[in-house]
Amino acid sequence: MGLAKEEDANHLTDKVSDAIARVEREATNETTVPGPSPNPATNLLIHEIVLRSAGRLTRNTLEKALLGRKYGSQFAKDAVENRSIVHTLAAYGVTKYATKSVPGALIVGMGLLGKTLFDRSQSRRKARRQGEKRIRGQADGDTLA
Repeated sequence: MGLAKEEDANHLTDKVSDAIARVEREATNETTVPGPSPNPATNLLIHEIVLRSAGRLTRNTLEKALLGRKYGSQFAKDAVENRSIVHTLAAYGVTKYATKSVPGALIVGMGLLGKTLFDRSQSRRKARRQGEKRIRGQADGDTLA
């Protein structure tokens, strides 16, 4: 993996990060990655860990809040923290696929829309019971997938 040139940027994230970097370079006339270490690779690792940690904390907090409104805070905590490794890896993989390209986002979006329509085609009570059963199993730690 080499460094991409600014004119090779395909994704919106590439264009935005290149623009930010260009403005910062012009403002500071520096070519190093800012951070506590003189080693740019170490600084990049520190930034990645901080960003991923903040994202995970935010995601877990929002998930607990959304579940907690209906099921209570202790149940929500158990459900979020007892996810299986298969569930976690599947969610990570689908998210990674969806964010890599526009076709990936469309495929994942269509899959989510299809699942929503399928759930709505069932009776509301049956769909609600199945969802609640799955979440309760997850909160109890009884899930394998």
